This record gives sequence, structure tokens and C-alpha cells, in this order.
Amino acid sequence: MAGNIVETALGWVRKLTEVGVALVSLAVVLQVIFGPGVAFLPGDVVGNIIGLVNSLGSNGLVGLVAIWVLYWLFTTKK
Repeated sequence: MAGNIVETALGWVRKLTEVGVALVSLAVVLQVIFGPGVAFLPGDVVGNIIGLVNSLGSNGLVGLVAIWVLYWLFTTKK
């Protein structure tokens, strides 16, 4: 019973993550096409992603490990 609950929760987390990645991808495409002044996007999505990558890259080994973990989380399918 507990294993089933955990699997269900993990399934929800995976689906929500997929939806989040799809929304971020859509926001990036819209911002590339229409520029940073897209009316229904709150903020600069591309600028935030660039800032995140720069901050991870400036941290050396810790940044590389964080990038590897994020890559592993998004590419590992069960």
C-alpha cells in the first residue's frame, strides 16, 4: 500500500515536471519570437535562464555537479 502511494506521488511529480518544462520551453520560444515585452509573460524568462546558467558555471565543480544532477533528473525515465 505504501509503495503504491509513493509511486503515485512520483508519477504526479514527473508529470508536473514535464508540464513545467513544456511551459518554460513555450515561454522561451515566445520570447525569442516576440521579444522580451511579451504581454502575458511575467518577467524575462530567457534572462533568468541565462543568469541561472552563469551562476552555476561560475561555481566550478559544484556547478558542474548541479548541472549533471539536473540533466540526470530530466533524462532518466523509468
